Amino acid sequence: MRAISYSRSGPSSVLQLTDREPGTPGPDEVRVRIAVSGVNPTDWKARAGNRPLELDEIVPNQDGAGIVDAVGSDVEDLQVGDRVWLFLAAHQRPTGTAQELTVVPASRVVRLPDGIGFDVAASLGVPAMTAHRALTVHELGPSRLTPGALVGRVVLVQGGAGAVGHAAIQLAVWAGATVIATVSSDEKAALARAAGAHHVLQYPADDLAREVLAIAPGGIDHVVEVAPAQNAALDVAVLANHGSIAYYANNNGDEFTAPIMASFAKNARWQGLLLYTVGPEALAVAAEDITAALEAGALPVGADAGLPLTWFPLEDTAAAHDAVEQGVTGKVLIHVADDLR
Repeated sequence: MRAISYSRSGPSSVLQLTDREPGTPGPDEVRVRIAVSGVNPTDWKARAGNRPLELDEIVPNQDGAGIVDAVGSDVEDLQVGDRVWLFLAAHQRPTGTAQELTVVPASRVVRLPDGIGFDVAASLGVPAMTAHRALTVHELGPSRLTPGALVGRVVLVQGGAGAVGHAAIQLAVWAGATVIATVSSDEKAALARAAGAHHVLQYPADDLAREVLAIAPGGIDHVVEVAPAQNAALDVAVLANHGSIAYYANNNGDEFTAPIMASFAKNARWQGLLLYTVGPEALAVAAEDITAALEAGALPVGADAGLPLTWFPLEDTAAAHDAVEQGVTGKVLIHVADDLR
C-alpha cells in the first residue's frame, strides 16, 4: 500500500512516499481504509521537532476518515464496511492517516452518521474536539454539548476563521449560545459569519473591549482563546463573573501575563487544554457530542460554511504540511483513495 513516512525529524522534505505492508489489527484495534487525511498544525510540528524519534518510522497525520477494513478480536461496536472518522490516529503510535490503510485503537474511531461526507469527517478530529473541550470547562456550565446546553450564554471565539475557531462557532451556535468572533480581515470576517457567528469584530482595535461589551453588557461566559499572550488582558476585561478562558495554542507568544486583581475579582477560570493529555473520558464525550452535531447537520465545511478546503494528493503530503505551516486559511485535506470520495 502507499504511505507517507519519515524516519527523522526535519522539514517537510523528510516526508517520503513509500510502499508498506498493511498492519493487522490486534485486540481492541481496527484497520481503516483511509479516504481523506486531515492535516493539523500539530502534525507538522511533530514532524519538525528536534527530539530524536522514538520509533524508526512514522506515518503522520492525526485525523482522517474512511471505511473499516478489518476489526480486532475484542471490537464489538464497529464492523467491516462502517464509514468512520478518526482522531489522534498517530498519538504515541506510528500509524497516522497519511496512508491507504491504518491500524488504530477502536476508541479513536467513530462511526459516521448517514449522509456525512469524508471531507466533513476528516475536518473533525483535533479542531472539533478541541472546540468541544473549550466550551465545556466552565465552572458553572455544561459538561456536554446538546441543543440548548448553552442557551443564555455568550461565547467569544478569538480567531474565528481558524479550524478550531470555526468548529467552536458551529458547536456553540448548535448548543444555543450567542457567539462573538474576532478576526483579522474582511475576508476572515465573511468566513466567521458563514460559520454562524452572530457578531464579528476585527482586530487590532483600540476599543475592542468596548465593542464586545456593547454586544454583551453582562460579559463573556466562555472565551475560546488561540493567542493568550496577545489577548489575556482583553479576555479579562470582557469576562463575566465566573467566566472561563480556555486556551489551546500559543499564537503570538509562548508566555502571557494577566491582570491579577481583575482575574480573581471575576473568579476567572484559566483553563489550558491539550487533547493528547486530556484523558480518554473527555475524548469519548467529545466524540459522542460531535457525532450528535453531525447528525443535526451543524458542522458543514467548505467556503460557504466558513471553512475553505485546500486539497492535495497523497504524494504531495509535504506540500500539504507546508500549507498548514504557512497559515493557509481553512482546512488542508489529502485525497488518499479517490474511489472512496
